[in-house]
Amino acid sequence: MGKIEINKKAKMTSLLDAAYKLFTTQGVNKTSISEISKESGIAKGTFYLYFKDKYDIRNKLISHESSKLFTAAKTELLLYQKDHDISFEDQIIFIADHIINALNENQSLLTFISKNLSWGIFKQALTSNINDNDINFKHVFESMINESKQPIHDPEVMIFMIIELVSSTIYSSILYKEPVDLEHLKPHLYNAIRGIIQSHMCTSC
Repeated sequence: MGKIEINKKAKMTSLLDAAYKLFTTQGVNKTSISEISKESGIAKGTFYLYFKDKYDIRNKLISHESSKLFTAAKTELLLYQKDHDISFEDQIIFIADHIINALNENQSLLTFISKNLSWGIFKQALTSNINDNDINFKHVFESMINESKQPIHDPEVMIFMIIELVSSTIYSSILYKEPVDLEHLKPHLYNAIRGIIQSHMCTSC
């Protein structure tokens, strides 16, 4: 990688870090591009070389932060699988549990993602990589399905329903312990996830 490319990546990282800090402390709506530029130490004009507007950088941040969560969960799953043979269902539960625990420990990230996540943004995150270390969710899920040797119909719908279920239930449970705290919620949540997966297993394919 040349010096120019390294410099570009450093500027993008600075802008992403500044935006994340401001978005998680004062919210997206109350944050301006001028503030992001000032916080990053990068000229406002340079911002537009990397992002269209603050919503573009918000979407890319969600993609990047989601990828980091998923990468860490997938890494732990691979380590676990060295000594354990687990089903496709259990793999999804393992990944969900790891991500939920990480969001419980980083509640500012939970708030940022939950308030700004939509299926359109998450679908973009499935296939777009902001950082060289980001992974393609779609490829990983497809690989997991193929390795399970269990035909799944409408896998995108299945993923959508799981994401919506998890994001809509853990937010109140983690932040407000409503209707119950996280540890009491988990068994119910994971049973519901299993139900979604089973409903998408194609037994006659």
